[in-house]
Amino acid sequence: MSSFTKPQLADVGPDPCPEAVSALERRLADYLPPDQVKQVRRAYEMGARAHEGQTRRSGEAYITHPVAVAGILAELRLDAETLCAAILHDALEDTPLPRADIEKQFSPAVAELVDGVTKLDKLQFRDRQEAAAESFRKMMLAMARDLRVILIKLADRLHNMRTLDAMAAESRRRIARETLEIYAPIAQRLGMNKIKAELQDLGFRALHPIRHQVISRRIASQPVMRREALTTIEAQLAQRLAQEGLRHTLVSRVKSPWSIYTKMRQENKSLEQVLDVFGFRIVVPTVMQCYHALGAVHSIYKPLDARFRDFIAIPKANGYQSLHTVLFGPYGAPVEVQIRTEDMDLVAERGIAAHWVYKSAGTGGSAAQARAQDWVRNLMDSQQAAGSSLEFLDNVKVDLFPDEVYLFTPKGDILALPRNATALDFAYAVHTDVGNHAVAARVDKKLVPLRTKLASGQSVEIITAPSATPGPQWLEFVVSSKARTAIRHFLKRLEHEDAVDLGHRMLDRALEGMESSLDRIPADTVEQLLADLRYRRLEELLADIALGNRMPAQVARLMLHGQEELPLAPLSASPTERIMITGSERGVLSFAQCCHPIPGDEIMGYLSAGKGVVVHRLDCPNVAEYRKFPERCVPMAWDRNVEGDYRVALRIEVENKPGVLAQVAAAVAESNSNIDAVEYRERDVAVSVMEFAIEVRNRKHLADVIRRIRRLGVVHGVQRL
Repeated sequence: MSSFTKPQLADVGPDPCPEAVSALERRLADYLPPDQVKQVRRAYEMGARAHEGQTRRSGEAYITHPVAVAGILAELRLDAETLCAAILHDALEDTPLPRADIEKQFSPAVAELVDGVTKLDKLQFRDRQEAAAESFRKMMLAMARDLRVILIKLADRLHNMRTLDAMAAESRRRIARETLEIYAPIAQRLGMNKIKAELQDLGFRALHPIRHQVISRRIASQPVMRREALTTIEAQLAQRLAQEGLRHTLVSRVKSPWSIYTKMRQENKSLEQVLDVFGFRIVVPTVMQCYHALGAVHSIYKPLDARFRDFIAIPKANGYQSLHTVLFGPYGAPVEVQIRTEDMDLVAERGIAAHWVYKSAGTGGSAAQARAQDWVRNLMDSQQAAGSSLEFLDNVKVDLFPDEVYLFTPKGDILALPRNATALDFAYAVHTDVGNHAVAARVDKKLVPLRTKLASGQSVEIITAPSATPGPQWLEFVVSSKARTAIRHFLKRLEHEDAVDLGHRMLDRALEGMESSLDRIPADTVEQLLADLRYRRLEELLADIALGNRMPAQVARLMLHGQEELPLAPLSASPTERIMITGSERGVLSFAQCCHPIPGDEIMGYLSAGKGVVVHRLDCPNVAEYRKFPERCVPMAWDRNVEGDYRVALRIEVENKPGVLAQVAAAVAESNSNIDAVEYRERDVAVSVMEFAIEVRNRKHLADVIRRIRRLGVVHGVQRL
């Protein structure tokens, strides 16, 4: 029989919470030496005296709260200094106890921890929001010096959430929202999944009590939750693992209402579509046995395709490791199984609190603690650039949510962008003008294209050129709303300018056919026409002509003859009167998909309402039909200097053997052409027919591409479609 006697707490008058203190004492005696338990006892004595006479909203003695916080940390087996600070964490803020007394009785480290969790005086700030944000910044600075500050704060928040019912409704909602937005994500970022899960559940219940209740009831009514179903699956899994000779622990688990709610909301799913509501956790001694257990599990129930994740080989950012698989259960509901080692399980539950060794005298913390310290260090680098505590708090929120990335400018300013943001999104986040003139970027001092996706923590510098402007293809890879809006605004303005220019040329050509010009029309006649047609400016009418909403010949007639009914004359097709296009009018011109015109082809335009001018080759089969509406036909030709790449379709007959597609693709690439699409049309034993959509500059470029393809021995013929 052991001769060890647990130290008892000294008398401090009537003990305000004897049961909680004795429970804490028993827990501490399991892992702390007697002298350290005495140290925690002294902290309780000091705290009880400091908080004497104070009560919580529930009516209990105030000291019950700090003792409960220490109890939460004792479950994580934290050191004596942290527990002392936890018991005294509200003393500096809510009692006259001076910091010097804490330093004298315990140590500067304990006093520093208590001060780190202490809020700032609210009187210094304009409102509660600013006070809370500045107190949070102060806590994060203290956390950078000692990670144990955040452990105390998380335990403090967890106990406050457990006793939230005593608060007023508005306070409950505010505290719950703050918990879900800040403290639960911090717990997750630090790998403390057990605390994170409880904070989320309590926060969800306080913020949306009815939704929490509905989802909880639905979970409880799932058929797989019936006792016999649970028992059957557990027995079959245990039996199979035993047959394989695997020493294991098997625990059933149910996905929390908050996890189900967020998944339903983010993925727009019903409860029935959220698969992994119910599951098991298998804990085995070694990594190799994790994979052995996975094989055993898959031999009983079939896995759900594409739902296997190996977080052992590729751990999460917070150090979490486990194998995840979803199985077809025997009762129709999917069953998730997590498989991990004992060490992985400890880290998954406790995160940075697992294997806690405080850095001193050459001892180092765990890998989880090192990761957390790196994260906090990065936060502190960014907070120096934050203009206010509210901005810093927003920046921290961005970092806590994996759906967003935070990036640094060359000056060290922090910018928050959505996940999968590119260098171009970053350019627009800096300034709209920077985005509009961006040509490339340097990410961590390496030159990259604008479409490069960015990761949190990278430093990004944008390279601009005065001549650069946005193109429609930019919309294909930007993800931020600011970038998308700015590009669209620029293109719309550009399109309007192009439309005005093209409309001007079309109207002038129509007037020339009537032996007049826009310059010869009296200003008051133009003004009257604009008023009759309800346009504010001439530019709006010209743009509408280019977009096909007004026929140029009809507008020309109205300008010359007013509302008189005159026969609608077709537009002249004389070469001298053709509209010359350079390719820069793509905002209002489109190139027909039926014939793919390219520079060098004989072309014509067809005015289509809303689409503007659609350009066709003169030998296009559809042109004969369009000529039945001469008022819509626009004579056109290519200018001498034409810009851009143009899509063209090729039909290629090749031998049906391996590697042919690669040879043709290489020939196209060597001709400095891009392949847009490839499709097999016909295939038999000897010959295959493929259709390529490629980009070329003009007919000469196309001829070069066709010549290179024909030189290939495997090609039987090439034809432009």
